[in-house]
Amino acid sequence: MVVLVGLSFGLAAPALGSLIDRGNGLIYDQDLNITWLQDANLVATNPFGLMQSATEFPTPGQIGSTALMNWFTANTWIAGMNAANYKGFNDWRLPTTAQPDASCSGQTIQPLGTGCIGSEMGHLFNVDGITAATSGLFSNVQIGFYWSGTEVATFPDVAWGLVFDSGIQGGSFKIAVASAWAVHSGDVVASVPEPSTMLLMGTGLLVLILYVWRRERLHQS
Repeated sequence: MVVLVGLSFGLAAPALGSLIDRGNGLIYDQDLNITWLQDANLVATNPFGLMQSATEFPTPGQIGSTALMNWFTANTWIAGMNAANYKGFNDWRLPTTAQPDASCSGQTIQPLGTGCIGSEMGHLFNVDGITAATSGLFSNVQIGFYWSGTEVATFPDVAWGLVFDSGIQGGSFKIAVASAWAVHSGDVVASVPEPSTMLLMGTGLLVLILYVWRRERLHQS
């Protein structure tokens, strides 16, 4: 009796340019090999133990009523996420900002830069087209300034960030309040065979099936 072996080809996940929806609230950017949280304002619903203030502008160590926080609190929130092993990972971080970035119209805090694609948020905005108004695969993208984990080398009290309604990249004092978005380096799923590899696998199985079938026919004759 011939045993037929079937191949199961999974459907591709929804994609937008270089972005792939991995499910479970995670969006993979294959250009940069990083994974974003799908919820760009997760802190509003999951502060990971941090206190939430009743006002929009919280005291240090708290999250505001609209989920704004200073740079130090944003890093504390990331630490809480890692302690909770959120989504199975403990190496979440704030996005990085490349400096210098030849693609950016400005290399310092002033003048503010636009068109920046070297930074992770700049790439998301200027290459993938993700803005507060056109959020694509994401949800809850805020219109204001998002913290980067990169500090301004010449001004230790300032950290880089990007505004998601204008694409302006610049610096803000760490004690000011802004939004935070977590990112994970690398993909969150195991690699799958390329289509050409899958085709070769399928061809090999077909040859094997034909060989077994022919051998059994010869034994029966």
